[in-house]
Amino acid sequence: MRIANLDGRLTLLTKDGTAALDVATASRGRFGPSPAAGYGSWQSFVEWARDADLSAAAPYDQDGLGPVSPLPRQVFAVGLNYVDHTAEAGFVQPEQPMIFTKFPSCLYGPRGDVVLPGAAVDWEVELVVVIGTRAERVAARDAWSHVAGLTVGQDLSERALQLRGAPPQFSLAKSYPRFGPIGPYLTTLDDAGDPADLTLTCTLNGEVVQRGNTRDMVFDVPDLVAYLSAVCPLYPGDLIFTGTPPGVGMGRNPPRYLAPGDILESTIDTLGGMRHTCV
Repeated sequence: MRIANLDGRLTLLTKDGTAALDVATASRGRFGPSPAAGYGSWQSFVEWARDADLSAAAPYDQDGLGPVSPLPRQVFAVGLNYVDHTAEAGFVQPEQPMIFTKFPSCLYGPRGDVVLPGAAVDWEVELVVVIGTRAERVAARDAWSHVAGLTVGQDLSERALQLRGAPPQFSLAKSYPRFGPIGPYLTTLDDAGDPADLTLTCTLNGEVVQRGNTRDMVFDVPDLVAYLSAVCPLYPGDLIFTGTPPGVGMGRNPPRYLAPGDILESTIDTLGGMRHTCV
């Protein structure tokens, strides 16, 4: 299944993603119009959605797509989760997940403009996990049963602020408005393919700047869910940005950062793609 936030309403998309069905209308009010409503009753929503009649789905404007989980309680992110990215960033590979947060106010949809607050904004394409049912002290072997699905994300980062001081401080520099775009839709696990073998690609003005695969993660999704839920309960709709492969601008010689007019595109196998213009 593909589930979207279309014009602020919970929506089902056809398998090819070209047509949309409004959930509140189709369910005759059983599920509310808020995109957060589905996560609040995930199991019953999924059961209904699997049998929903999509014959009334209609074409839609992709510019109306918003973040697939617009009101998470928590947004976790994982730093240095690909060995080659750790090396290009000049850090030592952590022995346990390196966790920081992106504040929910940074979330944004899969299309539109991103305002650059300075001259050192970097790109980081990432696989994003969306939690479906509460997870607390969950074993890795049970982690997938708590996941609603997967989506594409960009962990945009203002490096000057991030690396100011010692030690560096990550969360604030990664939480400017629109610095957490996710989308274009949530793909449930039955349609996502193998989460341990997904190719992530980021292009800048048509040039491939990142290409990696989730098989190269140091800590995979079950590891991350288990690690986080041992400390913090994970709630329906919560997000986990799982880390970025190599190819970021900071790791280049000389460094390369986003500039006004740049077109940033982020895609992951089976999960779709996003397109943003820097202004």
